[in-house]
Parts: sequence; structure tokens; C-alpha cells
Amino acid sequence: MADTEILDAELVKDGELVHAAPVARPLVDAHTVLMPGEEIVKAELVEDGELLPAHSGRNRKLNPETAQALKEAAEEGSAPRRTAMNGFEKWCAEQDLPAIPCDTFTYTEYGHYLIKKGLKVSTIKNYMSLIRTSMPPGQQPDTSLYLLLLRQYRKKNKRAVRRKEAFPITMPYLVPMMAKAEADDRPIGWRDAALFALGYRFLGRSIEDVDLDIEDLTITDTQVVVWLAEDKTHKGEEQTKVLHDRPDLNLVFRLRRWLGYLAEQGITTGPVFRHVLKSGKVASSETRAKKATKRGDYLRPQTVNEVVKKWFHAAGLKTDGRPVSSHSLRAGGATDLGMSGATEEELEDAGRWAPGSPIPRTVYVRPAKDRAHDPFGKVPLYGPEA
Repeated sequence: MADTEILDAELVKDGELVHAAPVARPLVDAHTVLMPGEEIVKAELVEDGELLPAHSGRNRKLNPETAQALKEAAEEGSAPRRTAMNGFEKWCAEQDLPAIPCDTFTYTEYGHYLIKKGLKVSTIKNYMSLIRTSMPPGQQPDTSLYLLLLRQYRKKNKRAVRRKEAFPITMPYLVPMMAKAEADDRPIGWRDAALFALGYRFLGRSIEDVDLDIEDLTITDTQVVVWLAEDKTHKGEEQTKVLHDRPDLNLVFRLRRWLGYLAEQGITTGPVFRHVLKSGKVASSETRAKKATKRGDYLRPQTVNEVVKKWFHAAGLKTDGRPVSSHSLRAGGATDLGMSGATEEELEDAGRWAPGSPIPRTVYVRPAKDRAHDPFGKVPLYGPEA
């Protein structure tokens, strides 16, 4: 009996048994994980009438606590990933297509949808990559058809390849911004001035700045030591950076003033940069219940973007046509370093770029030098202007 194989069968004429036609069975394998309330997907027939391998759905549903922990982890994912997936899931719902897991057909159609919207190639590639890597292991769609469409789009639409780098907020722009933020001597201005000084000196990406906890900073009279669990370039590798202060930046004073204000309200741990109410009090998740975000007490990177633009224009500053954004702080620090003779190694270390990365020179330093250099300046003036 041990070697006996049981087959589905039907009774036919003369009482003989024959193999029954294959029927759909639950599509569950050793890697299937079901959230509470999720239904088991039925397998479909494949070539030669064979059924896809299926296991029992028993013991495949996650414990509710595990499911909740996974949900919270997904919600706390990177802001770009959430943005990409939110747009994709909304489109899938409108098209009555499954978003997760996403098949190659859906992936290709969505890629074409983004192309028809006229987005920049870099934006489309970023969104599509984030969507693909958000799929369950082993269920990622094939990219070949979408990339074929993207290559054709690149050829026909040259403007879609163009990227506008952020305007660098160098020291001549940074100092007036901080002074304007502090002009009314209000807590929100103290916060923003400290945020600008740190963003410039730390060369931090906006998400790194707003994710810092008070416990991550060690402040002395002349420097600020910042600890990072990891960053974009150093995944799983902690970083400790020593930021020496300077009189025009006043990083130590500005951070101490802001942290001192938090301490007066009993806040000595958790996020460094927080929301401030109109009353001047620091907001909490409870006091901001109506406007609470998934980040809780932590500022969103978009908030940094907004306050940078606000104080830049409030200070009466103008750009050369490039957009001002939160990234302008990082760009400004890198540009100042490069224009002041910093070596490539010093630039890479200051901004925590990967060794040999061309970004510091090609994105920040070289364009700044090109703008400052005018070869026609060597030509003598003629006529009345001479």
C-alpha cells in the first residue's frame, strides 16, 4: 500500500474506473504566505492539462501579530517606494488588474502608461524599479518589453532624458536663509535654521536629516558627531561623521538652542526635527491627530522641501533657473567644497558617496566651474564700452 498512488477517478460503463479530468486546486506552495482574511488562489490548467504544483493551505496563514508587524514595516518603507506603489495600485484598481503580485502584462502596460504621461526617463525608471522590487520573492515581472518601449521613448523624446539638478544653496545663500528664519526669534525658525545648518554641513539626504534621533547626536563646544545606522551607499554599515563647526554656520549653537527648547518640553529622545504648532509648542502624534502622517513625530522629507523653498524666497534670493529643493542643501555643501579645492577623496568622504563615484565632480563641482568660467572674457572690449 505504501507505493499505491491515489488518483481522482469516475465510474464508467461496466463499473470500471478511469482518470478524472484535472480540476483546479488551491495554488499554495512551500513559500506561500497568507495574510488574515486572504483567500487561497486556485491553480489553473497548464500545458497537457497538468495542474500547477499545489500544497495544502493549512498552516499558511500568518499570526495576526506577525501580519500587523509586516504591515507596519511596509508602511514605514521609503517615501519614494510608497509613492511609486500608491500610484501603481491606484492604476491597477482602475484597470481591474492585480497589483501584487504583478505579472509581466500589467507591468508592461503600466510602463507604457507612465510613458504616455510624458514623464522623464529617470522618473519612469525609478518608479518601475521600485514597483518590481516591491513584488514578493520569485514573483517579479519580466522587464524586457517595458525596457523596449522606454528605449523607443528615449529616442523620440530627447527632453525626457534631460534632468534639472537642484540649485546649490552655497554659503552666500545659506547664511541669509538662516538669518531670515531666525528674524522673528520663534521656535519654528530655530528648528529650520538648525535643520539648514546641519543639512549643509552634514551633506545629508533629506530623509537622513529627518530620520535622525536626539540619541544619534553628540555635541561638544566645537563639533557635532553624527551616528547613522546606514545610508544609501552603505547598506547595513554604520557611519560616524565628525562635523567641525565654523563661525558663519554656528551649527553647535543652533542645534543646542533647538534641542534645549525640546528639553524644556520634556523631549530628550526621539526625532531631532519635529512639527511645531502655531502656539510655538512642539507637536506630538496626539496633538496632530487630524493631520498625523505615517511618520508620526518625524518630519517628512517633503516638509524639508517646503521650508527650504519658503525661507529661500523669504530671504529675497534668486536662482539661475534651476529648482530649489531640500537637495539644494547637500548640493550647496558639495559645491562649496569642490570650488574651494577639496580633493575627490574629501568630497566622497564628506557626502558619503561610494569611492570613485563621479557624482561629486560631474554633478556639483564641474557645472559650478563651467558657469563661473567665460572664455569670451579673454576677448578685449571694443567700442564705447571699452
